Amino acid sequence: MRMGKRIGTAMTAVLLTVGALWITNRAVTPREATWEDVLAEARAGGYRLITTEELAERYRGDAESLLLVDTRQPWEYRAGRVRGAVNFPMEPTAWSRWRKASALEAFLGPDKDRTLVFY
Repeated sequence: MRMGKRIGTAMTAVLLTVGALWITNRAVTPREATWEDVLAEARAGGYRLITTEELAERYRGDAESLLLVDTRQPWEYRAGRVRGAVNFPMEPTAWSRWRKASALEAFLGPDKDRTLVFY
């Protein structure tokens, strides 16, 4: 009877270990965001969305009033970017945004009246 309990305990420990390793090491592909997701996040964060036409008009009129933030990886940024844009690489996941929140705040600086454009 004791041997059976030991084997059962050992098997349970092995299964729990294998399960924990599987959960923590599996690849997780983020769900593709829909336009409704973007609108909901903008509303929740107090952001205002603008069209590409409105952005182009503002850029042609006064590019200095905009802070264009390219969120792609550095190698993508170096390959080509909008003139005047700065690079702040960020993965498209909630975890990445949460993890980099304080770094982004420092990166953007104290000017709260400047129009920010993330792409």
